[in-house]
Amino acid sequence: MSVSFDYSDRVVLVTGASGALGSAVATTFRDAGATVAASDVVDPSDEDAHLETGEGIQFYQGDFTDESDVEDVVESVVDDHGRLDCLLNIAGTWRGGSPVDETDVDEFDLLFDVNLKTMFLASKHALPHLRETEGAIVSVSARSSLEGGEGDGPYRASKAGVRLLTETVAEENTGTVRANAVMPSVIDTPMNREMMEPKDEWVDPERIARVMLFLCSDAAEVTSGAAVPVYGEA
Repeated sequence: MSVSFDYSDRVVLVTGASGALGSAVATTFRDAGATVAASDVVDPSDEDAHLETGEGIQFYQGDFTDESDVEDVVESVVDDHGRLDCLLNIAGTWRGGSPVDETDVDEFDLLFDVNLKTMFLASKHALPHLRETEGAIVSVSARSSLEGGEGDGPYRASKAGVRLLTETVAEENTGTVRANAVMPSVIDTPMNREMMEPKDEWVDPERIARVMLFLCSDAAEVTSGAAVPVYGEA
């Protein structure tokens, strides 16, 4: 059974858009008719970038760990397009391998900055505009945020923060802005294939993007404050 969504006349902001998942989300929403404002600290021309701009996708460079950059990007998007309907908080990173007593504080700060602070700042500055359109936020948590584990505690904690902040945003904006999170496990990306032996059960970024498309749609109008598994069998 095929499912389609019509995002014509809707404007969406995607953070972390130059990465594998972010670019898939940007393309998925563009293909559904949305005007996509794609933002990242990494320019699409960078050799490691996955994003292809063009009709329907406009790039806004910004460091979403920097509040002034976030404010500038959000205001530029609204000035350019007149509204904001959806925020997709994709910006994130992974580090792991060391127990807590061997983890450098710079690594801890990096994980919380990129995974949680970006989500906080983007949501903070997007919310006033999303209230006007009764819009939606979808952020990326992680399956591993549900429990502690050996070697990547700060990563798990930062993604648990995303999940809890999502619940808070949903509660604070009941009836105006819906906020949900998705929880992937291992995503089938080029970077993960370099670091690990690929497995058939890894989930393609495009499949996760389709769930986010649903969560921002009117079909999910009664869903807010949820953390949705998107890890299949991975």
